[in-house]
Amino acid sequence: MKEYSLQELQEYNGKDGKPVYIAHLGNVYDVSDSKLWKTGLHMKRHPAGKDLTADIQAAPHNTDVLERYPRVGVVAQAHAMEPKMPPLLSDLISRFPMLRRHPHPMTVHFPIVFFISTTLFNILYLLTGIKSFETTALHCLAGGILFGVVAMSTGFYTWWINYLSQTMRAVVIKRRVGLLLLGSAIVVFIWRMMSPGVLDRMSLGAAVYLLLVFSLFPLVSIMGWFGASLTFPAEKE
Repeated sequence: MKEYSLQELQEYNGKDGKPVYIAHLGNVYDVSDSKLWKTGLHMKRHPAGKDLTADIQAAPHNTDVLERYPRVGVVAQAHAMEPKMPPLLSDLISRFPMLRRHPHPMTVHFPIVFFISTTLFNILYLLTGIKSFETTALHCLAGGILFGVVAMSTGFYTWWINYLSQTMRAVVIKRRVGLLLLGSAIVVFIWRMMSPGVLDRMSLGAAVYLLLVFSLFPLVSIMGWFGASLTFPAEKE
């Protein structure tokens, strides 16, 4: 059996007439004959030429579907690509595979909703003058900060477990924007707690406060976009 490094495996991505190879548990399979892999991108989500062990383990179908296709080699030193993790965590992931992929996608939606709601409820307050809208915005902001910390923690966990902490453009952008988002939210929250009537009348301070509040919407949207690009890569014409 030929040994493929992960760098060599990337050449077999189904593009420009190249065969479609994927790796699973150290084995390399040629799935070129599969209609679902003909473009080199399975279900518009999983790219060929990569080790898809974690993806396939979490797939809705059984792993025995790979036996329909020829095994053309093995991944060289496949074990070296697995991150070193505490035995307890390794055992938990073995027993509950969802702990590898699901924590971040499950928690990331909460801060997105809370931060967008913070902006929208403040807008409603400005339009109607109803104080309860502004109070609700504060509560949403608190929820966004709380779940933002949780989402960022699970994000680093997923980056470590599934991407081996490799430098990736989307992750770098998410990390920087996430810190800016969380920092801005904390500043707004402290400001609002120290000055409950900051929006009672328009002033320079109120304008700066609103600018920070309105920045939450685009910042969290940027994070959502680049997060989605990791799960569902944008198709290139």
